[in-house]
Amino acid sequence: SATEIVSNIEEGKWTAGEVLEAYISAAVRAQEATNCITEVLFGPARSRAKALDASYASTGRIVGPFHGVPFSIKVLDYEGFDSTIGFSQWIGKPANKHAALVSQIIAAGGIPFVKTNVPQTMFSFECNNPLWGRTLNPRGTAFTCGGSSGGEAAILAADGSALGIGSDIGGSLRMPAAYCGIYSLKPTAGRVSTEGGVNPSPGFEGIKTSFGPMGRSVADLDVFCRAIFGLEDKYRHAVPLPYRKFDVKSALKFGYYTSDGFIKASPANKRAVLQSVEALRRQGHECVEVVPPSGHEALEIYLAMTSADDFHRMTSQIGSDPVDPALYLTVYGSRMPGFILSIATWALRNIIHDPQFATVMDAGGSKSYEKYSKWVERRNEFEKTFFDAVWERHGLDGIIAPVQSMPQLPHGAVTTLSPLCVATVLYNLLDYPAGVVPVTRVDAGQDWLTEEWAVRGGQGSGSVWIEDVLYRKGKKSVYNAKDMDGMPVGVQVVGKRWEDEKVLHMMQVLDEALGKRGFGPGSSL
Repeated sequence: SATEIVSNIEEGKWTAGEVLEAYISAAVRAQEATNCITEVLFGPARSRAKALDASYASTGRIVGPFHGVPFSIKVLDYEGFDSTIGFSQWIGKPANKHAALVSQIIAAGGIPFVKTNVPQTMFSFECNNPLWGRTLNPRGTAFTCGGSSGGEAAILAADGSALGIGSDIGGSLRMPAAYCGIYSLKPTAGRVSTEGGVNPSPGFEGIKTSFGPMGRSVADLDVFCRAIFGLEDKYRHAVPLPYRKFDVKSALKFGYYTSDGFIKASPANKRAVLQSVEALRRQGHECVEVVPPSGHEALEIYLAMTSADDFHRMTSQIGSDPVDPALYLTVYGSRMPGFILSIATWALRNIIHDPQFATVMDAGGSKSYEKYSKWVERRNEFEKTFFDAVWERHGLDGIIAPVQSMPQLPHGAVTTLSPLCVATVLYNLLDYPAGVVPVTRVDAGQDWLTEEWAVRGGQGSGSVWIEDVLYRKGKKSVYNAKDMDGMPVGVQVVGKRWEDEKVLHMMQVLDEALGKRGFGPGSSL
């Protein structure tokens, strides 16, 4: 782990150069297995490792909490290297300076040594683009590694990096972490600087992007947050709120749910939540089932705001590149001519009997400022409703929830199933800190589909059309415990806004309660 690397270097057992060379070899193996790397930063990384070793040799002290830790980075500018994010027309435009977070990592002794792959536009969770190709899931190459921080999750799950940096505007830190069986934290927006972060839709702030850590233990995420929280950048993009020590309570109170009201969790994902609840209760923590405000309303508001310009600015970056099919439903669905959209939503309501999905589809498309501002107002009201119905009503410390209704998706399935992001989008809309802890693995012997998933309109059911595709197509159902057997399943651990440190503590509490279960450094071997 990253913490072990720093400890061994400080004790004189290893050098930064030795650690870096080991991880370069591991990263090459990860690349060969998953196609996770875009830019190779080995030259400057070796120079940095040499400087760190010289500093330690002369002073006997490490330079900071990341001393000698190899970092992989997602969409942060690194001086002298491109930040293409999969767009061919961005080739040959190297950054003229480091992103603020990159500079902060280097100042603390970290060594960025690779940049990793993302989906086209980063508005998808199938990690594929025409420039760099598709990234595979190291736990099972028939499945996507998720997105948009998919390359990060893949390289970390393959033990090709010690610590990684991703970003999240709809689940991009959390879905890949869950898909690949690693840990991540989406901080409250503003805890980590976004200066120098590459964005295909600059200027959009209706939903704020969060940068955060991805790693192979909660301890590594905590070290990152202790070092980075509160650091200022040139333009004051980060909130000057240093890491705050959380006053540990002997017993915590968690709320939990297995359906967000829009898509019911699969048997494996439901079991992961209930297994987490059982483990926490054994340790003396209180867990109560809660009913959050409907996820379809959260997705409706999210789509309404993000599609306010019909996604034109974002997709204009594609240029002459072929469009990845994963974007079809979200982006091009919102651009349907009015009469076609009316027919589609009428059919959803009156033939398929799925008013929830129809309502979400109606929300897409371009908007005047007046209409957009009304959606912002509705977002703000949704925040109040959620807080009152969940946090205040139950007096919770945290929430345990599915990361998604599915453990993973096979390649290509995102084309028609992009609404599955609802489970993570909810906490972007609310701007709550949310972490991912890997809990278990799909077990074909117990995670099969039962009558609970076969019947339309059962408890926790939501979108009829989506749940039909996931669970009610027989052998063609997307959820298939036999095919997914052995794949990781995680949960979200969610806290109130600005309580990021408490979320890390709750993640650690859950991780310890679950016990050893084959996740962490070396689990890819």
